[in-house]
Amino acid sequence: MNILEMRQRYAAGFTTIALTLFAGQVSIAQESDSSGSSVIDALTTEEVVVTATKKAGGEAIQDVPIAITAFGEEQLDAFQLRDISGLSFKMPNVALDEIGTTKGVANFTIRGLGVNSSIPSIDPAVGVFVDGVYLGMNAGVIFDTFDLESVETLRGPQGVLFGRNVTGGAVLLNTSDPTDELRIKAKIAADSGLRGTGGNYYAQGVISGPIQAGVLSAKFGIYANDDGGWFENTIPGAVTRKEDFGESDTYVIRGALKFTPTDTLEVIAKYEHGDSEGEGPAAQSHTNGLGIPGQIVNFSRDSFDFAVDEVGFTDAEWDSVSAEINLDVGFGNGTITNIFGWREFIQFARSDIDARPAFLFHANVATDQNQISNEIRYNGTFFEERLNFTAGFYYFHQELDYGEQRDLLGGALTQDGGGTQDHETIGVFLQGEYQLTDRWSLNAGIRYNDEEKDVEIASLVRNVNSPCTVVEGDSRSPTMCPIDFRDSFSTSNWAPKVGLGFEATDDLRFYAHWARSFRAGGFNFRNTAIDTVNFGPGPFEDEQIDSFEIGFKSEPFIPGARVNGAFFYNFLEDLQREINLADPFAGVVQVIRNTAEAEIWGVELDAVIPITDHLVLNMGIGYIEGDYEELDFDLNGDGMIDAVDLALDIPRLAPLTGNIGFTYARMIQGMGEMVLNFNYAHRDGAAYTDNNLGTLNEQDRIDASASTDLFNTGAKFTIYGKNLTNEVLHGNDTQLPAVLGPVPTGGTFAPLLRGRQVGIELQYVY
Repeated sequence: MNILEMRQRYAAGFTTIALTLFAGQVSIAQESDSSGSSVIDALTTEEVVVTATKKAGGEAIQDVPIAITAFGEEQLDAFQLRDISGLSFKMPNVALDEIGTTKGVANFTIRGLGVNSSIPSIDPAVGVFVDGVYLGMNAGVIFDTFDLESVETLRGPQGVLFGRNVTGGAVLLNTSDPTDELRIKAKIAADSGLRGTGGNYYAQGVISGPIQAGVLSAKFGIYANDDGGWFENTIPGAVTRKEDFGESDTYVIRGALKFTPTDTLEVIAKYEHGDSEGEGPAAQSHTNGLGIPGQIVNFSRDSFDFAVDEVGFTDAEWDSVSAEINLDVGFGNGTITNIFGWREFIQFARSDIDARPAFLFHANVATDQNQISNEIRYNGTFFEERLNFTAGFYYFHQELDYGEQRDLLGGALTQDGGGTQDHETIGVFLQGEYQLTDRWSLNAGIRYNDEEKDVEIASLVRNVNSPCTVVEGDSRSPTMCPIDFRDSFSTSNWAPKVGLGFEATDDLRFYAHWARSFRAGGFNFRNTAIDTVNFGPGPFEDEQIDSFEIGFKSEPFIPGARVNGAFFYNFLEDLQREINLADPFAGVVQVIRNTAEAEIWGVELDAVIPITDHLVLNMGIGYIEGDYEELDFDLNGDGMIDAVDLALDIPRLAPLTGNIGFTYARMIQGMGEMVLNFNYAHRDGAAYTDNNLGTLNEQDRIDASASTDLFNTGAKFTIYGKNLTNEVLHGNDTQLPAVLGPVPTGGTFAPLLRGRQVGIELQYVY
């Protein structure tokens, strides 16, 4: 064990000890006991209401016949959540990871279904919705977030109510609405990786309250983050040495209005503007899957060591508007809901793809997206409230531009290209739940989707040493790239679902359903193949999943306890894969194809169990197995499709995931509430690339926090630690070729995600 590893382990140990001692002080110091803990109540006695079923007013999570995990405001505060990836290790069979190539790009995976790409024209397997508005691409998903009222993670296909691109599941982010009473919430925080690198500082505040009592209320929030850089660029003695690597500055402003002119009409409008600027990825080169070490530098994949000569940058800016109208109507005692959304996202970035202190492969990317959507739906009850019925219409339109510029071999070789896409989707959906008897219920639904994508693509290999751009405003070159590929992709399909529910007792309910869902086909903007017929931009077809699930929801024995579980079996046709291949001319080639038929099955269990009035245990465990049944593509590149290909692991499918933790809370006379949180999580390692040469590390993580109210003033002080075991996780593990042109290369491009963070936070709520 080297000195750095010893220091990191001692730091984790001392931090855990400090938090434990703090908890000890809590129990020793108590003079007055009360079970009125807001955190404990949020975990147990308070009913968790979710929006997943799109019923008016929401629905209790224990009544929803799907596998779902939801976190409310109290829990999110306790997690010191900065972005949505912070929930990645708190749910079974869920990985909310960042790709790492370009900041903010999500590669979410649920139940073994996810993507391996930062190409914005590749649709996700896990859809993300903010205040009911679908985000049309993976880019711009993982930026700093705040002011969240709840986060809902739906596991399994959600095609009827949420449309396409939710074959793995959906993540719903719900920001807070303006309040009818004055409310002020502010936080400041600082944390560090205990590495001698830069500190990370946060400040956020939200003020909400009435403008005209009972009619109009408003909210305004602001968030700022000054990140001094968690990483250290380890170039020995180099002039470009940069100890504090990963610096960034992010700010977000948010405003909202709620208008309730009558008892039957509610209008909520929200606006957000964000800006994030910083450095490029901390990319590590380690020995690749063929056993070829990186030339010049080669680090252990279990370390945070890396060395690059290109610091890189990211510059992102976004604006979004959402407007929700709820109108109560007499027909079926129902509600008509209309949700409108608009979003514009622009990002420019540069990354060191060769991941070493040499100019072999650097790349610029530019993304410009503009989307608009509208959903109108009705929800009501009929036949003496035995039938709950939902029907709706959905429209989505997106204009997407993406440009990429590769500088290879010190700039002696350049490749430029990208694409533009005009994308339109419409959907019509129906869903009903009918109470057959006091104990049996039938639920069924269907959605019709119609989608069209029109693209123009400039292949990178057709613009060699001819700098050009696809995205207007990209400053590198004023010359627009010549388009060599034009095509359209149209598709329509039906996504049905049918299931049964059975209430065995008041505290035990079972459900079973079959559902079909689709992930959209399309085109590959990052075309590096000269053969555009066999390996070019596409189109590739829709991916189809048929899912069978049996589950239960229960509140056994102990008041406030919840124990839920599910077994699922998924069969996939036309499985879409983003096949990463090392290439001596382009560096890396990505071919997007429908590659296989596959099956994935698994089980999961999650539970919240009060041990005493002051101690709550929470846990989750998931296990998955997946296999290819038939293949249409040579995944390992040996020139044939055979049993060797069939035996490969499905990328990003981690067989075993789990977490166990506790929350301990006490009311202390004269002080207020004191709370201790602890969580241990495990995730198995997984393949990253389809040929299984790239892999992702196994994870064993510990998060902990201790907080105390400050003399009943509304202020709370917290000390926290995240990933105290300092586990190394890469956003991806892209394999680099043995040679790039005439230059020996080897190794990988494996962007590092942050390790241990220890910090303090001060929160005030009025």
